[in-house]
Amino acid sequence: MSSASVSPLAPKSYPGMPAIDGLRIATAKAGIKYKDRVDLMAMVFDAGTAVAGVFTTSKCPSAPVELCRAHLPGGKARVLVVNAGNANAFTGKKGRHTTAVAARAAAEAAGCNESEVFLSSTGVIGEPLDPVHFERHLKGMVADAKGERWGDAAHAIMTTDTFPKMVTRTVRLGDAEVTINGIAKGAGMIAPDMATMLAYVATDAPVSAAVLQDLLSRHTPTTFNAVTVDSDTSTSDTLLAFATGAARSRGAPEIGDPADSRLADFAAAFAECLHALALDIVKDGEGATKLVRVDVTGAVSDESAKRIAMSIANSPLVKTAITGEDANWGRVVMAVGKAGEPADRDRLAIWFGDLLVASEGERVGSYSEAEASAYMKNDEIAIRADIGLGEGRFTAWTCNLTKEYIAINGDYRS
Repeated sequence: MSSASVSPLAPKSYPGMPAIDGLRIATAKAGIKYKDRVDLMAMVFDAGTAVAGVFTTSKCPSAPVELCRAHLPGGKARVLVVNAGNANAFTGKKGRHTTAVAARAAAEAAGCNESEVFLSSTGVIGEPLDPVHFERHLKGMVADAKGERWGDAAHAIMTTDTFPKMVTRTVRLGDAEVTINGIAKGAGMIAPDMATMLAYVATDAPVSAAVLQDLLSRHTPTTFNAVTVDSDTSTSDTLLAFATGAARSRGAPEIGDPADSRLADFAAAFAECLHALALDIVKDGEGATKLVRVDVTGAVSDESAKRIAMSIANSPLVKTAITGEDANWGRVVMAVGKAGEPADRDRLAIWFGDLLVASEGERVGSYSEAEASAYMKNDEIAIRADIGLGEGRFTAWTCNLTKEYIAINGDYRS
């Protein structure tokens, strides 16, 4: 974890995370990289727990990502093991050996098949990860796991994060209340198509792996794949969802069809959890002091709007102007123009918050530098670009770029 102070955008308080029936958590100080802090987490599930997931699109994925992809088609999970401080990425045969040892140790500890084990690693790329950390700790961790340790879990998976990321929702499913809990980590190497982020969402709802996978497919594009800190996509991105099904004993109905109308409220709460975790990652962007919302409307398609929004959100010139509290709308024009998408200079309109600053190919006559500068002092900034060509729209989330980002990443392996 970085020695940097806690992000000014961090939550003022954290939710009380209730235990979820059928799920237990343990953490340990394994000494993988960090001294005297928890850096290993195990989440243990009752038999029959369903699992779904999405992963990095990087062509250089980590060994744990490869293992998860191989195990996911089985649709069942008994153990999730996550370590911080070492990504076990670009570690060749040694990396694959470590995942094999870790999966075997976890399976033996939980009394399950290795195919029901899921692994994640986050941290430095290219450093071999000693499997002894897993062999030494997992048996005792699984035996000691308890349901209420969500806060410990969120802290255990942090790297350069300055605060833990946690969310919980309670919602009715049929005649029963069910719980959805989520934790995540991520602060840098964050870009769509997942990001250097790990996220885990769990529920006691009796929903199938197919339902979970459909929910991830529907809501990841507008949550985790709509955030960017620095445009870099990690080797290790993992988002896993688990459903223990324990709420069936309280009358919650079994849901196996993603089209089941009874899912509506649950699906909305699930999406809220993904959105909240994704925004926390942006708020903890390395060195960030401002949260930035980028709305693109009037594009020829939603896909085109997304590419334009990401061009704006990833622009170092836009992001540094925000750091300087400079309402430099010309940099937004630049980012729209370079996106490679249909655009018309004379139809483009740009807002900072509610202030229309440019329209019809020039600065608006009512533009007030004082008003625009005052707006840019806010902790949360909204930029809107209307392309004026169609109905396509997309919202991206990013943060500003500061000197602290360079300091954190320049010293990361030190």
